[in-house]
Amino acid sequence: MQPPASADDATVALMALSWLLQDQRLADRFLGLTGLSPDSLREGIGTREVQSAVLEFLAGNEGDMVAAADALGLTPERIVKARDALSGRRYEV
Repeated sequence: MQPPASADDATVALMALSWLLQDQRLADRFLGLTGLSPDSLREGIGTREVQSAVLEFLAGNEGDMVAAADALGLTPERIVKARDALSGRRYEV
Protein backbone atom coordinates (compact mmCIF):
# COMPACT_ATOMS: atom_id res chain seq x y z
CA MET A 1 0.00 0.00 0.00
CA GLN A 2 1.86 3.09 -1.21
CA PRO A 3 0.55 6.54 -0.26
CA PRO A 4 0.43 9.33 -2.78
CA ALA A 5 3.31 11.79 -2.43
CA SER A 6 0.91 14.33 -0.95
CA ALA A 7 -0.80 11.95 1.50
CA ASP A 8 -2.57 14.10 4.05
CA ASP A 9 -2.38 13.48 7.76
CA ALA A 10 -5.73 11.69 8.01
CA THR A 11 -4.68 9.37 5.19
CA VAL A 12 -1.46 8.57 7.04
CA ALA A 13 -3.50 7.73 10.15
CA LEU A 14 -5.94 5.54 8.24
CA MET A 15 -3.12 3.70 6.50
CA ALA A 16 -1.40 3.18 9.86
CA LEU A 17 -4.61 1.87 11.41
CA SER A 18 -5.10 -0.55 8.54
CA TRP A 19 -1.54 -1.76 9.02
CA LEU A 20 -1.78 -2.25 12.77
CA LEU A 21 -5.14 -4.04 12.60
CA GLN A 22 -3.51 -6.74 10.49
CA ASP A 23 -1.55 -7.85 13.56
CA GLN A 24 -3.87 -9.14 16.31
CA ARG A 25 -1.24 -8.53 19.01
CA LEU A 26 -0.85 -4.89 17.99
CA ALA A 27 -4.59 -4.42 17.56
CA ASP A 28 -5.28 -5.80 21.04
CA ARG A 29 -2.55 -3.62 22.57
CA PHE A 30 -3.86 -0.54 20.73
CA LEU A 31 -7.42 -1.09 21.94
CA GLY A 32 -6.23 -1.84 25.46
CA LEU A 33 -4.01 1.22 25.74
CA THR A 34 -6.47 3.65 24.16
CA GLY A 35 -9.57 2.31 25.87
CA LEU A 36 -11.32 2.12 22.51
CA SER A 37 -13.62 -0.75 21.68
CA PRO A 38 -14.01 -2.08 18.16
CA ASP A 39 -17.36 -0.27 17.97
CA SER A 40 -16.01 3.07 19.23
CA LEU A 41 -13.07 2.73 16.85
CA ARG A 42 -15.44 2.23 13.89
CA GLU A 43 -17.62 5.14 15.01
CA GLY A 44 -14.72 7.52 15.64
CA ILE A 45 -12.29 6.69 12.84
CA GLY A 46 -13.19 9.88 10.99
CA THR A 47 -12.28 12.06 13.96
CA ARG A 48 -8.97 13.75 14.63
CA GLU A 49 -8.97 12.32 18.15
CA VAL A 50 -9.03 8.70 17.01
CA GLN A 51 -6.68 9.34 14.11
CA SER A 52 -4.14 11.03 16.38
CA ALA A 53 -4.53 8.17 18.90
CA VAL A 54 -3.50 5.71 16.19
CA LEU A 55 -0.37 7.69 15.40
CA GLU A 56 0.38 8.38 19.06
CA PHE A 57 0.25 4.63 19.69
CA LEU A 58 2.77 3.97 16.93
CA ALA A 59 5.01 6.86 17.96
CA GLY A 60 5.09 5.43 21.49
CA ASN A 61 7.02 2.37 20.32
CA GLU A 62 9.91 3.05 17.98
CA GLY A 63 10.02 -0.52 16.66
CA ASP A 64 6.34 -0.49 15.74
CA MET A 65 6.63 2.97 14.21
CA VAL A 66 9.60 1.99 12.05
CA ALA A 67 7.88 -1.24 10.97
CA ALA A 68 4.71 0.68 10.05
CA ALA A 69 6.65 3.36 8.20
CA ASP A 70 8.57 0.74 6.22
CA ALA A 71 5.42 -1.20 5.35
CA LEU A 72 3.58 1.96 4.29
CA GLY A 73 6.40 3.54 2.33
CA LEU A 74 6.66 6.45 4.77
CA THR A 75 9.34 7.78 7.04
CA PRO A 76 8.92 7.66 10.83
CA GLU A 77 9.19 11.45 10.72
CA ARG A 78 6.11 11.59 8.49
CA ILE A 79 4.13 9.58 11.05
CA VAL A 80 5.24 11.95 13.83
CA LYS A 81 4.42 14.99 11.69
CA ALA A 82 0.91 13.64 11.01
CA ARG A 83 0.44 12.84 14.71
CA ASP A 84 1.46 16.34 15.69
CA ALA A 85 -0.81 17.94 13.10
CA LEU A 86 -3.83 15.83 14.04
CA SER A 87 -3.34 16.37 17.76
CA GLY A 88 -2.85 20.13 17.34
CA ARG A 89 0.70 20.11 18.68
CA ARG A 90 2.80 23.03 17.54
CA TYR A 91 6.52 23.37 17.99
CA GLU A 92 8.59 26.49 17.56
CA VAL A 93 11.89 26.01 15.74
